[in-house]
Amino acid sequence: MDSILSRGSDHNLPTASSAENHETRLPKESKSIKATLFGCIGAREFSSPEMWKAALTELVATASLMFTLTTSVVACLDSNESNPKLLVPFAVFIIAFLFLMVTVPLSGGHMSPVFTFIAALKGIISLARASIYILAQCVGSITGFLILSSVMSHDAAKKYSLGGCTIDGNGPTSGVSSGTALMLEFCCTFVVLFVGVTIAFDKRRSKELGLAMVCAVVAGAMALAVFVSISVTGRAGYAGVGLNPARCLGPALLRGGSLWDGHWVFWIGPCLACIIYYGFTKGLPKEGLVWEDEKHDIKNLAAPTLCCWGPRSRTSQLNGNVLEIVRR
Repeated sequence: MDSILSRGSDHNLPTASSAENHETRLPKESKSIKATLFGCIGAREFSSPEMWKAALTELVATASLMFTLTTSVVACLDSNESNPKLLVPFAVFIIAFLFLMVTVPLSGGHMSPVFTFIAALKGIISLARASIYILAQCVGSITGFLILSSVMSHDAAKKYSLGGCTIDGNGPTSGVSSGTALMLEFCCTFVVLFVGVTIAFDKRRSKELGLAMVCAVVAGAMALAVFVSISVTGRAGYAGVGLNPARCLGPALLRGGSLWDGHWVFWIGPCLACIIYYGFTKGLPKEGLVWEDEKHDIKNLAAPTLCCWGPRSRTSQLNGNVLEIVRR
């Protein structure tokens, strides 16, 4: 009995050769984990010229969109119509449709962190591309509003807060409370995602409808959200829901004050809507939808990546599974 226990114990003790093999495996496993993480986020795209060209397209398109959309909204609010705010949804539809028609074939037509974030969650684009897109959109927004502030009259810029997303302000564009704005941003963003993005990410329906009709549906969903937000609040100077955190970022940085104090609302609301919508799509009927390629879907990437930080004994087995997912 003593000899059996002794042999069993000796068998479990690491030998010199096994210790050496373990030491040689550690650098390889570390490199494998690093390669897996880089593969999960799509780090290769950082060296892709096409991705940087698309990001530049997003920057220029966002700057142009901020300039044209804001001037149009201010013109609608400053018109002599009896109810000028009802003109805003029409302006939003026309401008959004034209910009989507131009940019969708070039960069995907995001021009908003909302669309980029949901595309990253759904795996349409990698996390690396999403981070560069959002940075480009924010820089584009600041650039567009810098140009706008240089040509807009001081009185108009002060009266309409440079077309920014107003929270608890004063005067003609008094805006709405933070709680109301947060609820509007969440609900209206979810409506845009449910109506517009569901069709845009459906390969079969997009092919059946064509580019023009898909762009019209997305632009129409945005116009609908703006119309609902304007109508339900009943505030005379409220220009509608933001739907685009980048659009609110430019005026918040340039004007400060209440624009900056309530700026968090226009990030938290849409981001929550994207997360809820992402979870909602997991329960949709599979027969009626043919989603775009989802090789970077956050659910498929998160679990294996987190497991890579678990016990060493499981690392080699997980690495093969993760790399297989990334290759698909």
